[in-house]
Amino acid sequence: MQITHNQQVEFDEFSRACDLVEGYFGETVDDVALHAPVSRRQLVAVLARAQLSGRQLAIDGLTEEGEVVYQSNDETLLWLDGGFWNDMRGRHHLEPDEGRAAREVHRRLIEAIDGDVPYYNRERDPFVLIERFDPYE
Repeated sequence: MQITHNQQVEFDEFSRACDLVEGYFGETVDDVALHAPVSRRQLVAVLARAQLSGRQLAIDGLTEEGEVVYQSNDETLLWLDGGFWNDMRGRHHLEPDEGRAAREVHRRLIEAIDGDVPYYNRERDPFVLIERFDPYE
């Protein structure tokens, strides 16, 4: 399955990524999908694609492009510079509403852990990289 013009994954890997984001983000996906013009299923698929791309970008030094808010064995929460979500929209041919909804899911999780977004972070992109990638372990 091709998720970007230069990134291909097996369908079962994409399916596992969907299960992972559903389990990790939980009710936040439901809350955002309820108020966004994006279905829950679409939002989960967008979040899964972002995770798969984010994993690849992490290998290339993603954490050096912003500020790490929190890090554990399970996740890394980041405020990124450089238009991460705009890049995701272009990379995955997302509609603007899909990108905004996915960004909102990530923002809400980071705010829940780190508190309200300071003024200087409002223009930065939130991203949660889920490290425990196999939800079936």
